[in-house]
Amino acid sequence: MSQRINTKTKKRRSLTYLWIFGLAVAVFVLIYFEKTELLYVLATLGVTALLVIVATADLGAHDRSDNALPSNAQAAASGVSSSPPKLSSK
Repeated sequence: MSQRINTKTKKRRSLTYLWIFGLAVAVFVLIYFEKTELLYVLATLGVTALLVIVATADLGAHDRSDNALPSNAQAAASGVSSSPPKLSSK
């Protein structure tokens, strides 16, 4: 079973490298033929797609709830102490 998983990751990695190489060649060709307007549009669409992916990603999804913080932890996060300072009796 581990060999099958290893094969899948190798295929995925080689596909990723193929995409990177293909896009690098495409950008080089567009620069060589001075198609900067097309490069600008493609770069804008790429950044927009990246922002949409990040915006729709559920980065905070996990099992524990963030609302169950102890009061001291929430106070520490805000920089304000919830308990009075301890004075030394010297």
